[in-house]
Amino acid sequence: MKNKIRLGVNIDHVATLRNVRGENYPSPLQAAQIAEKNGADLITVHLREDRRHIQYKDVFLLKKYLKIPINLEMALTKPMINIALKLKPNFVCIVPEKRKEVTTEGGLNLNYKKDFLKESIELLQKKKIKVSLFIEPNTKSVKAASELKANNIEIHTGKFAKNYKKKLNNLEFNKIKSAAILAKTLGLGVHAGHGLTYESAKKITQIKEIVEFNIGHFIVSESVFFGIASVLKKFKKILNS
Repeated sequence: MKNKIRLGVNIDHVATLRNVRGENYPSPLQAAQIAEKNGADLITVHLREDRRHIQYKDVFLLKKYLKIPINLEMALTKPMINIALKLKPNFVCIVPEKRKEVTTEGGLNLNYKKDFLKESIELLQKKKIKVSLFIEPNTKSVKAASELKANNIEIHTGKFAKNYKKKLNNLEFNKIKSAAILAKTLGLGVHAGHGLTYESAKKITQIKEIVEFNIGHFIVSESVFFGIASVLKKFKKILNS
């Protein structure tokens, strides 16, 4: 029997739309609450250092009013670690971050600031925060995440999603599958995300080791036309059919 796949709804781009005009709408909290009522298993937000979308106050409002878990994506910096320790979300996903990038461009280099990364993971886990590392789908990164004693990995699916239905697709799919199998063997929880749509996410559900998807831009984009409730119900059905 197929395990139920969790869907984390990333609401960053609701905040992007709000910030474009400097207004107080649309509300990320309201979007999260609608998602919560319509099948989201958790809410994911990336509190970037440049605060281009989600703001400091947003994450604390979400923590206060939501009943489902919060997954806080963040860069590996002391200020962000301190925010996470104060917020105490259910989950933290440590991601690479560059100021000029449009969106996250790839997985973490787990050898960069390795001692600080290990120390940060331990600090977060002491507060009962489960830590995920956003990585490329390769065995080296999976083994490094295991050695760092992370709870989970989130496999970067960006290249797969961008090349969906092209020849490169099969190569990238197999990389993701191999990384997921190894991660589960090493005792890591396996999540996936970045650039996924209905079709590309459905393909990834063939990899039974992956138990959680975190999807944002596509969900928010589709919701402009069909509404959050409708989009989530469709996505949940696709992931678990």
